[in-house]
Amino acid sequence: MARLLDLLLPLRCAACGRGERLLCGRCRAELVPLRPPLCARCGAPTAWPVERCSECAGRRLAFRTARAAVGYDRTARALVLGWKERGLRRLAGEAAALVAEAVERPEAEAIAFVPGDAERLLWRGHNTAEALARALAERWELPVVAALARTGRAPRQRGRGRAERRVNVRSAFRPRGDAPRRLVLVDDVYTTGATANAAASTLRRGGARTVDVVTFARALRTAA
Repeated sequence: MARLLDLLLPLRCAACGRGERLLCGRCRAELVPLRPPLCARCGAPTAWPVERCSECAGRRLAFRTARAAVGYDRTARALVLGWKERGLRRLAGEAAALVAEAVERPEAEAIAFVPGDAERLLWRGHNTAEALARALAERWELPVVAALARTGRAPRQRGRGRAERRVNVRSAFRPRGDAPRRLVLVDDVYTTGATANAAASTLRRGGARTVDVVTFARALRTAA
């Protein structure tokens, strides 16, 4: 049903509701691109290049790097909301184009994605992380592997602090078969890094040696 509505309804910008494109030129220009200097590890914007910033220093991170295309501001949030909750599936292509422009293709053998919760997948009809992974796979000419599975129903992360988020997802995933040695892990939004880190840790238990995280958007904080 969501796919049928997406095809039949006239196109409007998912962020502002105007125009005849899913992402109009004005809203595209309002997105905050994430450009250097960035933290070499977690990809947070910094005042100067650093290996570890105040956001990720002192944390044990299972991923090698994390990168995103845009900051998770009002416009990006509206796009993700339309993509996730309103079933605007074609936004995966728009998001992948923005990611490919901003993020250098990691050295990897395949692309994995953060699996969706079964109940939410049934309601939404699609998983934004998987859709973005498949759109990026076409651009980067890499295979997609379903290397992760959920261990159960995923508690919502929205509205939780950093410590709560980490506890929330600590045992959320399990390996699904043998993971390739070098992987890109795709999700829609990097907020605190708790989900990305838990998923990357699971992939490494499944055989991956390096995991590079790539997301469409990233929460912005002051990092140095």
